[in-house]
Amino acid sequence: MKVVAESFSWPFQGEWKSRWIPGLLAVMLLPVAFIPLLGYAILATRNAELDTATGPPRWELSGRLLLDGLCTTAVVVLLTAPFVLLVNPVAGWLFDAHLLRGADAPVSQLYAHTAAGFLLALPWGLLLLIHMPHATARFAHSGRPLDLFDLPASIRAVRRDFATWNLAAAAIVTGWAIGLACVGLICVGLVPGVFYAILVSAHASAALHHQGANSPAR
Repeated sequence: MKVVAESFSWPFQGEWKSRWIPGLLAVMLLPVAFIPLLGYAILATRNAELDTATGPPRWELSGRLLLDGLCTTAVVVLLTAPFVLLVNPVAGWLFDAHLLRGADAPVSQLYAHTAAGFLLALPWGLLLLIHMPHATARFAHSGRPLDLFDLPASIRAVRRDFATWNLAAAAIVTGWAIGLACVGLICVGLVPGVFYAILVSAHASAALHHQGANSPAR
């Protein structure tokens, strides 16, 4: 799918340098700029849905951007919270089952919690991949917050056109893999890597909207 393939170069199209400077700053200030950053991700998706040739949109700190970021934060927290709450019970089960034992109890607890985190990361990541690309595309197009929370609609969209979703998901996963791989550059590369992954994800999500608009109703 050409549109998804273009996701990797889209962050560098148009006047991308002026878009990256505030984006890098937002990633550096992630604890306080998390909501604006997610709001910009929705803005980038919306811009890619309207015109893929102009590249990432200009940063504009507005009420809509903050509201979009707040709604996106809410759905991410909602999808993440159950897995966070399961870490301790799963770690306790691993510890009690003596599956992972260290030199002493604290080390064994650390092993158990680490293993629990990795075990839960897979279904958590799969859930986000199934829901967030389609939900982001719907919300960016309609502006209705409820579209972000409609998990059944996302599942139906994946089932309706699995091939397109698979390509978009592959672009998103690869974008994040490239972004996180930049941590090897003495950690400095992690900042542009994360922002690059956000832009790739935005463009790939927008591609799902284009495909849905061109697909016959079923």
